[in-house]
Amino acid sequence: MSVAAQFVPAAYSLTAVGVWGASDFLGGVGARRVNAFLFTAIVHISGLVVIGALALITRAPFPGNASLVWSLTAGSIGGLALALFYRALASGNMGLVAPVGAVLGAAIPAIVTAFAEGFPGYRHVLGFILAGIGVWLISRTEAGTGRPHGLGMAVLAGIGFAGFYLCIHHAGNASALWVAACSRSASFLVAATIVLFGRYLRTVPAPVLGIAAVAGILDITGSTVFILASQIGRLDDAVVLSSLYPAVTVVLARIFLHEHFSRARTLGMVAALVAVPMIAG
Repeated sequence: MSVAAQFVPAAYSLTAVGVWGASDFLGGVGARRVNAFLFTAIVHISGLVVIGALALITRAPFPGNASLVWSLTAGSIGGLALALFYRALASGNMGLVAPVGAVLGAAIPAIVTAFAEGFPGYRHVLGFILAGIGVWLISRTEAGTGRPHGLGMAVLAGIGFAGFYLCIHHAGNASALWVAACSRSASFLVAATIVLFGRYLRTVPAPVLGIAAVAGILDITGSTVFILASQIGRLDDAVVLSSLYPAVTVVLARIFLHEHFSRARTLGMVAALVAVPMIAG
């Protein structure tokens, strides 16, 4: 493999960082104005329309049965995780809850890989310790304050993201466009079912619809380039680089929402972000 080719998976992963980080920021903003599950359903359908159209236009080969099952499973898990994550972002501080989901999403696949392929190395273990310290600093109760809102949902979302990564990896080398489209169709069905049975269906203001549509396009773009990165390179590399997306969310929240953190929680956020490239790098 040429030197340039070696950087292609990393380029895809870093692209996912940018678009996923921006999508999560928009998701957190939009989910504050309407129900998080309703907002997520709109995000999923907008992404599905775009990626499905691209798959049809490019005449990408449809995945086989095994890839299809894994894609649908990944979408079901990831769709629920994204809804929980948006709700966490909407109810809490974006700069605090976003790194928690990212660390867990990266750590769990790394642990699974360690059991499958052997001891991950001392750098990985140091990353786990640093991540644990970061999560503790973020989540600990400070004098006069309570536990950060949305933290529990961020933890559940991180576990769901890890499940999405692992299932997508098992989908194999099928067309990234169709894998993304199939997984997104399952995500939409899960979110839509929750909306209908939970009676969350409401009229959505036009500005929020626009935010959801843009967030959906960004999110499905991130999923597609992540799939490409995991197909061309190693899963752990793709996961760890892509999991840097909270840095983008944090910067946008600082710029547009003027979010501020205590010193301890700022250190925790930094520790969590630094731990991500160490966990599987």
